[in-house]
Amino acid sequence: MKTYLVPVDFSEAAFNAADFAAQLSHQSDVTTIILMNAYYISPYETMFPDPNMMMLRQEEIEEEAVDRINQLEKLKRKLTKEVKEGVQIQVRLNRSHLLRAVVDVVVQDKADMVIIGSIGNSTVREGSINIGSHVIKISKASPVPVIVVPPDYRYQPIDEAVIACDFKKVKETIPMEVLHKLLGKQAIKLLVVNIDATDNTGGKDAEQQAEETALHVMLKGFHPRYYYINTPNIISGILDFANEHKAQMVIALPHTYSFLQSILHNSISQQLAKNSTVPVLLLK
Repeated sequence: MKTYLVPVDFSEAAFNAADFAAQLSHQSDVTTIILMNAYYISPYETMFPDPNMMMLRQEEIEEEAVDRINQLEKLKRKLTKEVKEGVQIQVRLNRSHLLRAVVDVVVQDKADMVIIGSIGNSTVREGSINIGSHVIKISKASPVPVIVVPPDYRYQPIDEAVIACDFKKVKETIPMEVLHKLLGKQAIKLLVVNIDATDNTGGKDAEQQAEETALHVMLKGFHPRYYYINTPNIISGILDFANEHKAQMVIALPHTYSFLQSILHNSISQQLAKNSTVPVLLLK
């Protein structure tokens, strides 16, 4: 995993995500971290006055752009002292909407991972925050995996990760190469948990349940531990499980179960942003 992209809106949540990326560099083979701020000015803002009869002048726009670059450079200097030796930090000011900016930088710079705070990253010039909305859009549109970092989370080396899925509905190949690249040579303990609102196990234990599925074959080389939990609230069940087992990350597989879909639903993403105490990795 060579390149991380970190969208930065200069909120505390964004700074925390940037710090997470810097610390994660010590655990992966990343070589470049891109700090990107999206600064979009509608043409109408330069043509028509706002309610206070004020119009944006080109000089003001350019001054704001310079100020944003200076803030990115300041963050770069701070993170340079925290990253693994040899990791380069670059800054980008993208003059488009955040979603377009993220996708463009991922494609142009061949980024392997997007790391974003679970709140913030509004492109509104006044800095107002709409919890979860941009996270949802980025997670859906990003062509590469996304790590969502809670605002109060402080980086810990990833030793245990919870994989949330439905044992029986995993039919596609799990992109385990992403985990290899993310974690480098470090051995990680995988806790694979199936959480359902109804008990359909027929009395089988989790290992026995998993053995009958394609999931067991895919993960065999990683020697995971399997768990089967019944709870009416899937999201709370997974997050509670991660907290109880002191896991440092929750991993949502692509196109499986209702967990990923639930996270990308507005109301649930707000719950995740407010309540999750560990980062969530959304695989692609």
